Amino acid sequence: AARMGLPALGLLLAAGLLHTQASPSARSFQLDYEHNCFLKDGAPFRYISGSIHYARVPRPAWRDRLLKMYMSGLSAVQVYVPWNYHETLPGVYDFTGNRDVEAFLDLTAELGLLVILRPGPYICAEWEMGGLPAWLLWKPDIILRTSNPAYLAAVDSWLHVLLPKIKPRLYHQGGNIISVQVENEYGSYYACDHGYLRHLLGSFRALLGSEVLLFTTDSTGARELRCGTLQGLYATVDFGPGSNVTEAFGAQRRVEPKGPLVNSEYYTGWLDYWGEAHASTSAAWVARGLEDMLQLGASINMQVVTRQRAQPPGQYMFHGGTNFAYWSGADYKGQYKPVTTSYDYDAPLSEAGDPTEKLFAIRTVISKFQPLPAGPMPPATPKYAYGRVALRKYADLLDVLDVLCPSGPIQSQFPVTFEALKQVHGFVVYHTQLPWDVPDPATLGAAPHSICDRGYVMLQKEYQGTLERDGQTTLHVTGRAGDSLDILMENMGRISFGANTSDFKGLLGNLSLNSRPLSNWLIYPLAIDTAVQQGWPHTALPKSSSGGRVGPAFYTGTFETPGIAWDTFVKFPGWSKGLLWINGFNLGRYWSCRGPQQTLFVPGSVLHAGHTNNITVLELEGAPPTPLLLFLDQPLYNRTL
Repeated sequence: AARMGLPALGLLLAAGLLHTQASPSARSFQLDYEHNCFLKDGAPFRYISGSIHYARVPRPAWRDRLLKMYMSGLSAVQVYVPWNYHETLPGVYDFTGNRDVEAFLDLTAELGLLVILRPGPYICAEWEMGGLPAWLLWKPDIILRTSNPAYLAAVDSWLHVLLPKIKPRLYHQGGNIISVQVENEYGSYYACDHGYLRHLLGSFRALLGSEVLLFTTDSTGARELRCGTLQGLYATVDFGPGSNVTEAFGAQRRVEPKGPLVNSEYYTGWLDYWGEAHASTSAAWVARGLEDMLQLGASINMQVVTRQRAQPPGQYMFHGGTNFAYWSGADYKGQYKPVTTSYDYDAPLSEAGDPTEKLFAIRTVISKFQPLPAGPMPPATPKYAYGRVALRKYADLLDVLDVLCPSGPIQSQFPVTFEALKQVHGFVVYHTQLPWDVPDPATLGAAPHSICDRGYVMLQKEYQGTLERDGQTTLHVTGRAGDSLDILMENMGRISFGANTSDFKGLLGNLSLNSRPLSNWLIYPLAIDTAVQQGWPHTALPKSSSGGRVGPAFYTGTFETPGIAWDTFVKFPGWSKGLLWINGFNLGRYWSCRGPQQTLFVPGSVLHAGHTNNITVLELEGAPPTPLLLFLDQPLYNRTL
């Protein structure tokens, strides 16, 4: 079945037999509607590409991953640009370090790879809010991915910053970007607003010029292709192994009677959701589907009367990487389904960038159709099992609110959302008091769909349990009038695909006690990452923490690396759910008790070779009696749940 804009092994092929030639100085990448193929510099051209997301790969590893893709026989890479990764607040841009997209694109050119660029503004990619900035929701009435004036104003402002960086890197300008996608699988969105697509087309043309090849990608359903395509944008489709290729390309032909057949996303694997089995896809199955596609292109080209030439699918993903920090998104399929920290995707290159059996199977297939680059495949990156590291409890979260929310709380009669607080990621504490004595167990409950996404409940600073979106939304509590009631709300990632990407976070409605609404709240937006990046709690004075192991609390520890800083994986034996920082870098969420992911990937570039490395853990539900971490040289999953 076709899928949203996932990182596909961007396998795109164009085949044709033409006799036209370009002058040596001309650079162009165009559609040939007469012969149903692409033309590069006037000559028929076929490319095979794979998807990689620079935002999911630490910058020091970019060259290694791209070189392995090149040595696999790929001639191009597909690249998403996540808007929210760069415009972190309205008018505040970050193109430095890991976010230096220009440096990444220049590196692809240096290594001889062409680029199919997918700048959105919406990208899906199982990325937080599909790449749209959460600050758009500060205007609660905004209608995303439509002609809504507030949305279009924000999009235009962003495109006027991004696209001028892209224009000099277009192929006909001397760069290596051969095509640019507009929006992403828009036909799968409810709005079906062709005025919005026309606006984007006008903006892309105004900022990139008339020569660049602009395209769309949609699944093969009639509704999707009706709503996701527009004259002036070349329509491509996506589908995976096991699809009926003839039927799928027949769907594309209904909207593009002429031109190359293109599958923009050929799924080499699949993603993981928390609480579900680890996904895997047979290397032989993927390779067989790929070879069938390549062979279909040649046979259709030579034998079918219409002379259609298939563009084998964009392979999504070739390298998945990691959803560091809070960047993992979520799907909504009847219920909220958050994506794991690992975006390994069972891809040809593993999360750590290692060649897999699937990569070599694909490489073998590619070698049947075009020569491979000379030389060996670069090896797997070195791993090191640093062993056990003991941690100690530093403090309960509620005892360090002065550090985590230095500006103090906001007073509100009733709860307000993360967006109303201008809190993009992470956590918010909602504090009130019991208004009356509760000698017998009373029901603490939330209105339907108002817990977004998990609420850790403390009464008199004692952990009572967790409220969860699409899960448990009531707890029974007892207490006395004036007892403190705190709910730590966690944002698990905004929906990246589905009808509703306006995914507000926090307490979206009132909490009630025996159906009577609670009021008079103090609300603390937490800036945990700011504190940790500044060295806290390792540079702070020791806290005299309580001995309890239950409820949200910080744990710290250190370890030395033996003169090397190699990649590693961290296991959390006996821990429940939380986040891990090493040397101030947020490595993302762990959720050992739910799985399937049991380890977090730690890039060697995060570690300090031969020096002390500082570990900070925020455990949300309960730490083991002996808190320790285990550093391994390979990842672990629960394969069945």
